[in-house]
Amino acid sequence: MSAAQKDLPKHTPMMQQYLKIKGEHPNELVFYRMGDFYELFYDDAKKAADILDITLTARGQSGGQPIPMAGIPYHAAENYIARLVRTGQSIAICEQIGDPATSKGPVERKVVRVVTPGTLSDDAFLEDRRDNLLTAIYSYKERFGFATLDISSGRFAIAELDDVEELRGELQRLQPAEILISEDFPYDEVLEGFNGIRRQGPWLFEADSALRVLTQQLQVKDLTGFGCEDLQLAICAAGCLLQYARETQRTALPHIRKLTRETRDEAVILDATSRRNLEIDTNLMGGSQHTLAWVMDRTATAMGGRQLRRWLNRPLRDVHTVEQRQHAVAALLDGFHYEPVHESLKAVGDMERILARVALRSARPRDLARLRDAFQALPALQQALQPVNSDHVVKLATIISEYPELADLLERAVIDNPPVVIRDGGVIREGFDEELDELRNISENAGQFLLDVETRERERTGISTLKVGYNRVHGYYIEISRAQSDQAPVDYIRRQTLKNAERFITPELKEFEDKALSAKSRALAREKALYDQLLETLADNLARLQDTAQALAELDVLANFAERATSLRFCAPEFRNDPGFDVEDGRHPVVEQLLSEPYVPNNLLMDTKRRMLVITGPNMGGKSTYMRQAALIALLAYTGSFVPANRAVLGPVDRIFTRMGSSDDIAGGRSTFMVEMTETANILHNATEHSLVLMDEVGRGTSTFDGLSLAWATASHLAQNIRCYTLFATHYFELTQLADQLEHAVNVHLTATEHDDSIVFLHNVHDGPASQSYGLQVAKLAGVPQGVISNAKDQLRQLEGSASPAPVAVAEPAPAAAPKAPVETAKSIVQGDMFASLEPSEAEQLLAALDLDNLTPREALNQLYELKKLI
Repeated sequence: MSAAQKDLPKHTPMMQQYLKIKGEHPNELVFYRMGDFYELFYDDAKKAADILDITLTARGQSGGQPIPMAGIPYHAAENYIARLVRTGQSIAICEQIGDPATSKGPVERKVVRVVTPGTLSDDAFLEDRRDNLLTAIYSYKERFGFATLDISSGRFAIAELDDVEELRGELQRLQPAEILISEDFPYDEVLEGFNGIRRQGPWLFEADSALRVLTQQLQVKDLTGFGCEDLQLAICAAGCLLQYARETQRTALPHIRKLTRETRDEAVILDATSRRNLEIDTNLMGGSQHTLAWVMDRTATAMGGRQLRRWLNRPLRDVHTVEQRQHAVAALLDGFHYEPVHESLKAVGDMERILARVALRSARPRDLARLRDAFQALPALQQALQPVNSDHVVKLATIISEYPELADLLERAVIDNPPVVIRDGGVIREGFDEELDELRNISENAGQFLLDVETRERERTGISTLKVGYNRVHGYYIEISRAQSDQAPVDYIRRQTLKNAERFITPELKEFEDKALSAKSRALAREKALYDQLLETLADNLARLQDTAQALAELDVLANFAERATSLRFCAPEFRNDPGFDVEDGRHPVVEQLLSEPYVPNNLLMDTKRRMLVITGPNMGGKSTYMRQAALIALLAYTGSFVPANRAVLGPVDRIFTRMGSSDDIAGGRSTFMVEMTETANILHNATEHSLVLMDEVGRGTSTFDGLSLAWATASHLAQNIRCYTLFATHYFELTQLADQLEHAVNVHLTATEHDDSIVFLHNVHDGPASQSYGLQVAKLAGVPQGVISNAKDQLRQLEGSASPAPVAVAEPAPAAAPKAPVETAKSIVQGDMFASLEPSEAEQLLAALDLDNLTPREALNQLYELKKLI
């Protein structure tokens, strides 16, 4: 572009105008309106043509080279913009704002809106059941200010995070569509995998200007009322975010009227790894199928679906709030009251996002029709809520209220099935406005008037082929064939000559044309003014309506929980202050839905004497499923949902950790084992006695002795030092000795049996260690060739004839009994000791002391002999 700008004087006036606008938006694709198309030029055209797979053409020249150009029809722009935004692109929409009839030179144009991945509000660009978040991050001395905004709902929140792992966890939870960071942000590795990274000038994060922007937006003197006055880093991030949102929307943001402070201590914390492993709303392949949300979401509205995902991703530690939700679910279940509530909510639609578009003045006619339907559904919803015996539901019903005046206004104003846009009119119902009706009558009666003129003129002239018509360019006309044109009366004035016909105008037709065309344009202008008045009226009630939408979304989730409890046979969990888990016949909610045969439920008992369960059993036996179901039961319970079990009693839970499976982090240059150890270190540093920890196959990524030693030491530390609730699955049978040596550890195993040299998984959990691993049987089941299986059996018999490796006593000193001394290892196996002293050997010391520059050849040879002896 810089080369083109140097040639600016050589360009046509239109291209000079384009280059000026592009210079103001160097980081966006400029959609430059030309007639019925948006055109893109230069590199913008190349990029758009590549992403959208559209034709790249050329227009004019710059520096002797054709100017690349690509265009899309303006009426189909939404689909193209949506595709571009999904790839992380931002688009500047440049419209004609001048009148072509009065413009000298290019029609005046300006950018009316900037569309970015994190500032979308139109349904065409958004996933209906996922939040679309803009996030800003401000870093200072390894701490972070964090701000998020969903511009499609007005939800605005801030927090402060203490380290990179907390930041990583929040990004994994929220999955923002666009992230604003300072140009000098030093933690780029945390942002790997995210699109829409936008670097901003450091001055945009300046504290005083950020506070000024926020207080102005929220119309307050300071932020004390929101409890945010002490979050200086978060305020810096929020100020940058809000300025960015204003610049992209090019309008006021009246729907952003609250600022929520989020603290990590309010919620059950899940780090990024745990969220990924538990597949809460995104599976390991990046999709939404076969996730917890996939099973749990039967909400009636899209805004309810988004609220459900927020709750699932942020279970609460406040048992009082959780029990309020749970009691509401129980009340909705009683008498199946959730059914009429669910049916009424279906008519409400996505009120939350519609109200945001009302605030941004971008609401379309069908949005107003949906709001009308929502208002009309509220009386039936209130009727359905009356028998529900729940204080929390009564509170929600009070907030939801009814809006008979707005329902009546929209019913009188908007036709039943309005067009998509207001541009061509036809939205306002007949009878709503007398002036509009009068202007419409003039336009609509034009057809009959023209038929009358045509009949009368045929009789007057005797020309049977005479026609009266209209086109947008030349207006009304009388058309006579070329052969009969010399018979035209003297009062006919020639307007246009065609190949086979002549077109004329008469004083009478000209007078009617002026009147009719004026009426049509005035009717469109009047209808647009009435439409804007409707938006203003709705905007005057915005605060109440937003509260209603939020209450409706929460009610939708509670009714959904009631339906899921019935359909999936969930029970109401109980909470106690004493630590522990007591789950009877627990089930994995996702796996159960995917099985064609009945799911085998299992109990889980953990208390002060059973803080660690060492889980053994065959591969494919169900260890991982058993562990995950424990975490998902805890997660669901602390959202207020019922849980997949016959009975569940849970103590306090502050964090859920999972270390289950790994893969190489190629981009980060970390091996599978390095990833495993990093995740393990995170757990050992951050778990507390109220944490639930799932550990699966720790140490399997390295050699047997190293891995076994690490697994032993990790388990000992978790049980003795941290005393958290741990499900520790392993194939190291040596670890079953922990139950004898540690006070709080017990063995459990998943059962299986052999039949005809094959294996049958029973999936039952019993106390005690497994008797064998069934590894060869599982390999056979997987299709490993019989020759390989036979060879493996021979090797196994030889290894079993030797002594088995046992754990090294590496547990930290603790009041509990120390591990037994290791038994003698097989002499045929040589194992390097990863814990050996790092002091240099005698040979290394001798080599380091040599003065190579002053050695004679004979002395050098003698020294080599000495080194060889030492080695």
